[in-house]
Amino acid sequence: MFTTLTALVVGAVFFSALLRGIAGFGFALAAVPILSLVLPPLQAVTLAVLMQVIVGVHDIFSMHSNVHKPTLMRLCLGSLLGTPIGIFALAALSPDAARILIAAAVLGGLALLLRYKPTEPRPRHGLALFAGVASGAFSGLAAMPGPPAVAFYLGSGISAVQTRASLFLFFFVTALIATPGLIIAGGVSAQILALTVISIPALALGTKVGTEVFNRLDGDQYRQVAIGVMGLSAVIAGWRGLSGYI
Repeated sequence: MFTTLTALVVGAVFFSALLRGIAGFGFALAAVPILSLVLPPLQAVTLAVLMQVIVGVHDIFSMHSNVHKPTLMRLCLGSLLGTPIGIFALAALSPDAARILIAAAVLGGLALLLRYKPTEPRPRHGLALFAGVASGAFSGLAAMPGPPAVAFYLGSGISAVQTRASLFLFFFVTALIATPGLIIAGGVSAQILALTVISIPALALGTKVGTEVFNRLDGDQYRQVAIGVMGLSAVIAGWRGLSGYI
């Protein structure tokens, strides 16, 4: 039976997949706040993570030739190292305080990206590892692994095609890392699994439409879109953090 809950979930997945298809990231950013309107936060995050795992399996085969492998490997390794750091730091900070700090860091990084635009590819492998550690720490602190990885690629001068493909697979890896913890926490239920299966067509369609939009963008336009999505993530994180103190 196609209920209001199902319709909202399917709509949220389509919109989030569309954003992800264009930018290479932003699925959870868009999906979790919408899904949280009708699902408990844990289940909303779980559904978003499961959808990213599913689409990531497809990305491995369709995107692997475009991935910038040296930086992606360092980002993933750094994320594995950084996630425990973020979880440990969370013991000293509340989730709301962590979101405010992350929002401030993202806005500061965006200010630098707006002033600095590389004229040629200069991926620094040491910086990629550091960005991975920061992504893991952000994930452990507030389930937001994206900003450091996105900022790294936007500042590296790597092409939009390679950036998008590398981000696709990076978020697939971070979703895999998050899945066992969500299962242990009780986020996976029969209802969530059913909603996940029902939403797969919307996930595929949104990704397809987003990819078609991406193919129409040049490098500068992609950069503007990516910076805009990053700015949106900072605003949402900051708002969620501040709302905990109001």
